Amino acid sequence: MGHGLILTINWRQLNVYGGFAVKQDSLKSILAGKGLRLTRARQDIITAAQAMKGHFDPQNLYDSLKEKGSKASRASVYRSIPVLLEAGIISEAERTDRCTHYEKVTENRHHDHLTCLRCGTTIEFYSPTLEMLQDEICQRENFKGIRHNLDILGYCRECVDK
Repeated sequence: MGHGLILTINWRQLNVYGGFAVKQDSLKSILAGKGLRLTRARQDIITAAQAMKGHFDPQNLYDSLKEKGSKASRASVYRSIPVLLEAGIISEAERTDRCTHYEKVTENRHHDHLTCLRCGTTIEFYSPTLEMLQDEICQRENFKGIRHNLDILGYCRECVDK
């Protein structure tokens, strides 16, 4: 027997935010646990990931490194993605048929997305009400939620009337 759910969101009460924080100690302990060192190439990859704007894929990250003159290889970038995820430096933003896109973690706070189907603009938002509702649903269903991704597809204010 399923439970019905009606969700009403007051879009004006959402908090849109930016910024990020990274824990170097966490990264070093994860690397040590895998028998890896924080090499110059890995440090370059971390720095480039923290500087990325919006969503990116590993190729975008590699291109950014090359533009800055880094000697990090494409393979190093792809191998570093799981470590960056585990360390909380980046998170998975969206998965498509062709690739997975990531984003830098912002202030260690979870957020969701509004994505315009016409121009591709992504608006990040955080709603305490929405997060509480998800927690309540997990409790009611005796489900231990680890993470979620919410991407609301539609049209931004510039594209809605086109």
